[in-house]
Amino acid sequence: MSLDQAAELLACPVCRGSLRVAAHTVGCEAGHSFDIARQGYVNLLGAAEPANADTAAMLDARARVHAAGVFDTVTEMIATMASGRSRVLEAGAGTGHYLAGALGEDADAIGVAVDVSKAAARHCVRTDPRIAALVADVWRPLPLQDRCLEVVLAVFAPRNLPEFARVLHPAGRFIAVTPRAGHLVGLRDAYGLLDVPTAKAEQLAAAAAEFFDLIDTRVIKYRVPVDEALATDLIAMGPNAFHQVPRTVTASVISIDVTVQSFRPLNS
Repeated sequence: MSLDQAAELLACPVCRGSLRVAAHTVGCEAGHSFDIARQGYVNLLGAAEPANADTAAMLDARARVHAAGVFDTVTEMIATMASGRSRVLEAGAGTGHYLAGALGEDADAIGVAVDVSKAAARHCVRTDPRIAALVADVWRPLPLQDRCLEVVLAVFAPRNLPEFARVLHPAGRFIAVTPRAGHLVGLRDAYGLLDVPTAKAEQLAAAAAEFFDLIDTRVIKYRVPVDEALATDLIAMGPNAFHQVPRTVTASVISIDVTVQSFRPLNS
C-alpha cells in the first residue's frame, strides 16, 4: 500500500508529529486521526473542498490528453531532470501523470501527490501504485517532514516556495513547468481562453532566488495535431472549464510551448 510506504515522510497537519498508518486511518501520537478513503487516499484538508478544486470531469479530460501523448515530451524532460531520485512530491498533482513519470522504472520509489481536489486524489491512486495521495492545500504547511524529499514537482501548479525548500533534502531538486506565451495559442485565440501571462519562468526564478539556485532551464516547443474530441479535452481539463467549454471545437494543430526549470536548495 503506497500510504504505508510513504508513512515515514508524512507529518500531522495539526501538530507536525509523525504519522502512522493503521488499517483504516492515519494518525499521530497526539491523537489526531484521519480516515483513509475507500479508494486509498487520505484527506488532510480539515475543511470543505474549495470551489476552485479540479472536478472529476476536468481530471478525466486531462487523463485522456495524457493518454494521447500530447505532453509526452514534457513528461520525458521531467523524468530526465528527476533521474536517480526516488522520493518525489508533486504539488497540485492532478492525475499524477507527471509524478509517475518522475518515478521512472524504480520499483521502490515513493511518490506523494498533494492536491486540494478529492477527485485528483482518486485519479492519483489509480495512476501508479507507488503514489500516496493526500488531499491538502499546497498553500498551507505541507503534511511532510523536513528535508525528506529528493524532488518536488510543480507542473502548471501552485508553488509554495518556502514549504518546498523546507521539505527538500539539501541535495534535492525543485522542478517547475510553466507555460510560455505560445502555449496552446491556437486554441486560446480561437475560443477566447484565458491568457498566459508573459515571462512566467523569469518571474518564478526571481521569486525562488530566496530559497533556490536555478541550475537548468529548458524551453520545449512543438506542435501536435489533435482531433475535435482531444481539442475539447485540452480546453476542458484546465481553469477554462470553470468558465465555459465551447460546444463545438474543431480539429487543429496545437502548440506546446513551456519552460522546464530545475532548482537546487540554497547552501546545498
